[in-house]
Amino acid sequence: MKYIWQHPQWPHFKYNLTNIQDMLYHYAIETVSLSDKLGCLPYNLKVDTTVNLMTSEAIKTSEIEGEKLNIQEVRSSLRNQLGLSKNSEPVNDPRAIGIAQLMIAVRGNYAQPLTKEELFAWHSMILPMPYKNLEVGKWRTGSEPMHIASGPVDRETVHFVAPPSTNLEYEMEQFISWFNATDPAKASQLPGPVRAAIAHLYFESIHPFDDGNGRIGRAIAEKALSQELKKPIAFSLSTRIQKHKKEYYQELSLVSKADIDITRWIEYFVKTIHNALLDTQEHITMVVKQAQFWNDYGLQLNERQSKVLARMLNEEDGDFKGGITAQKYIKIAHCSKATATRDLQELLASGCIERLPAGGRSISYTIKLA
Repeated sequence: MKYIWQHPQWPHFKYNLTNIQDMLYHYAIETVSLSDKLGCLPYNLKVDTTVNLMTSEAIKTSEIEGEKLNIQEVRSSLRNQLGLSKNSEPVNDPRAIGIAQLMIAVRGNYAQPLTKEELFAWHSMILPMPYKNLEVGKWRTGSEPMHIASGPVDRETVHFVAPPSTNLEYEMEQFISWFNATDPAKASQLPGPVRAAIAHLYFESIHPFDDGNGRIGRAIAEKALSQELKKPIAFSLSTRIQKHKKEYYQELSLVSKADIDITRWIEYFVKTIHNALLDTQEHITMVVKQAQFWNDYGLQLNERQSKVLARMLNEEDGDFKGGITAQKYIKIAHCSKATATRDLQELLASGCIERLPAGGRSISYTIKLA
């Protein structure tokens, strides 16, 4: 016996929730606080914030698996499918369309019981361009053991071996039955974050698909969290996981071994969920500050200044960690050095920006938010 699914008591997990009671309590309070913050945003800002969170989840859940997607294509696909674009925005990557479909499906059908048909549909969404011999929209059927490994082919490290394909129909029937039986609507006493942690581990331990198990497993965790809240979650779990991807895989690897006690995994995953929520609270606070900034200064700015400040306020752009310099301004605004210097001095005088402490040969500035 080497892996958790081979344990005689599988899938009857053991765990102790004593150490996370305070965290679960604070999570419950902070989900209400987050909902209130979102509810106080003007409609357009609320929509933009929601689309940005969905975009981040789509990008990061893909990135965790090594798949890089264009953020603008994913955002445009979400806007198109949500009916937010007056004219359909061009999207050329089927993967961007598919992951956007998944985000919308998970949020739109969170309250419905989980079914294998839903999982098959999700699988087809995220793999619109399957490589040779990949089985899409159905459980894997290969006769060879499924190895989750890393490293060069001749020196790869096997982290996990999944159950044989002949067991999958039974294992997934058991998993889906457990998931639906623990739905909070049925008076389950299992806290949402704990249920999400177990569901994610349980699904990943079965690994029922040829590819895409991680993305679908995280979508299942989101469904579990949304069912407890009775509405789609307003934070991105995958964004937090991607920030600490090494720890995520380490914890998965540890818990996937033979011991049926998953206390450590639950503590890790609940903490990750809680931190994802806190990250989003910080994000929304920044959104409010940025909205106030544009309200205070927007009409005073020329087109060049607006363009540069918008880029600086875009937290997805890592070009401004050291602030804005005249050289960066010239590059973005496509203007002369004299114009860049004048624009920056105007922004400094108006209070839009402030000078950073000297850190090199170039003078740099950062936006001054209230």
